[in-house]
Amino acid sequence: MEARQGSRILVVEDHAGLRAQIVAVLAEAGWRVEEASDGRLALQMALEEPPDVLLLDLGLPGLDGLAVCARLRQQADRHIPVLMLTARDTLHDKGRGFAAGADDYLLKPFAREELLWRCQALARRGELGRSHVLEQGPLRIDRRSGAVFCHDRPVDVSGHALRLLVVLAEAWPRTVSRSELQQQLWADEPPESDALRSHLYTLRKALGPSQSLVKTVHGVGLRLDVPA
Repeated sequence: MEARQGSRILVVEDHAGLRAQIVAVLAEAGWRVEEASDGRLALQMALEEPPDVLLLDLGLPGLDGLAVCARLRQQADRHIPVLMLTARDTLHDKGRGFAAGADDYLLKPFAREELLWRCQALARRGELGRSHVLEQGPLRIDRRSGAVFCHDRPVDVSGHALRLLVVLAEAWPRTVSRSELQQQLWADEPPESDALRSHLYTLRKALGPSQSLVKTVHGVGLRLDVPA
């Protein structure tokens, strides 16, 4: 089962060998994988750039998995689906995991296929509570139909230029780096030419008088420039 294009997962596991195996399985299935071996670093990474799924071991240095999950639920501005990965198999242990905010629980050792099934299911679940309509300032984007309006006027944009706009709107107010934009648009197979610049030009042309909404942050990337 392959991941939806651009789906990101943060793998938090302090055992280097097991982490490498998990990362390889997920990357082969099309996930964009980031990794951490320390609870404090994992919490920081998840809060700064929320993944679509967080795969979280319990026995971690710094902060254990239960503390990471609990703090994530307190501090994150959105729900991040959490799959706890552990060898602790008692009913009491599972109860503590769910009480801390876990969405699912997978026991070690596990089958490759089950890991992928559960991660994919959590990624889909994370989409359920999200409105199809994304509104940022004067922009209104219907993710389902692809319709875009700016100041209530239709914007004729599609394909990768539309995807670029959606990525920036979903990331607002964060600046999105060029490398992340390439990953979001083309996963691990970016075109050889500077296609990102071409799609940025197409997007700004479509926005017309409102093209300044897409701001270049020199040396960093792009962001949507709308008031908070």
